[in-house]
Amino acid sequence: MTSAASLLALPAAAWAEPGSQPRLEQLVRSRADLLLSGWTERALAAAVRDGVLRHIRRGWYMAAEDWNALHPEQRHRAHTIAVMRDAHGGTASHTSAGVLWRLPFYRIQFTRVHLTTDAPHRISSAPDVMRHVAPLPADDVVVIDGIRCTSLSRTVFDLCRTLPLEAAVAVADAAERMMALRIREWDLDAVLSWRRALAERLGAADGARGIRQARWVADFADGRAQLPGESVSRLQLHRLGFAPPDLQVPVEGPSGKLYFIDFGLDDVNSFGEFDGKRKYLEEALRSGRTVEEVLLAEKEREDWIRGRTQRRFGRWGWEHIHTPHALGRRLAAFHITPP
Repeated sequence: MTSAASLLALPAAAWAEPGSQPRLEQLVRSRADLLLSGWTERALAAAVRDGVLRHIRRGWYMAAEDWNALHPEQRHRAHTIAVMRDAHGGTASHTSAGVLWRLPFYRIQFTRVHLTTDAPHRISSAPDVMRHVAPLPADDVVVIDGIRCTSLSRTVFDLCRTLPLEAAVAVADAAERMMALRIREWDLDAVLSWRRALAERLGAADGARGIRQARWVADFADGRAQLPGESVSRLQLHRLGFAPPDLQVPVEGPSGKLYFIDFGLDDVNSFGEFDGKRKYLEEALRSGRTVEEVLLAEKEREDWIRGRTQRRFGRWGWEHIHTPHALGRRLAAFHITPP
């Protein structure tokens, strides 16, 4: 008999484009599909027990090796794909639509798949599904990766009302960036159009759960923040009393090369950068350089910026943005304090 891993990979390999990696929706496999591929019920049970297969939900599986390589958002997307292939009606919404849109989530535990419908009897009950009953106009429904989900605007509307404030800001920033960034160009007309449409949606939702938070987040959002850590940093800087920072500030470097700095804290004559450490730890982001070479280049860049601008320069990471007080303590170490 062919090995479990190779049997699991056969259909995905057949569906993928030549030379490409299988897409996530190709890796999520039903029990019926696996049985047709040569598995038996006993082999499935043994593969789950032995850690070869990951049981996503009743009747749906992935190779454990593939599952283990996924980020939390990707795992929730796999779970959403499995639920929607079973669902009799309903549209993926909230965090489940968010992961289909590839929005980032800050400190969110994904437990259940969210579905929205205006007819509750059309969604089958299941312990891993959260059902929402709400009007869902045709314009609020799109298809991504073959899955019905709420539009980007409706998804952001739902998430900004229901997520913790830090996560809501990260989602709103990312959605605006998705709408406005054209390769390396910032499309201001697209930003204004996105903000206007979202404001109209929020303005028509008087009395909706979480609407006050959602309106505040929409006003605060800035798609120039490139990562959730930068979005949460903006929020904590606001809570600390700093003026709104300029984002992605260009400073001319050696030979006319431009350096872009995450935060320009003009009210205190300082710069700041969120340092998520990925560029040091992930080989692909180091562009073939060693960690030591990356660190040296960062020091040379920072030294140049300090010398050219005569500004203080502070760095912080994930561990410093859980609360405004933690970020405040970190900034104080660089002699950067609110005005």
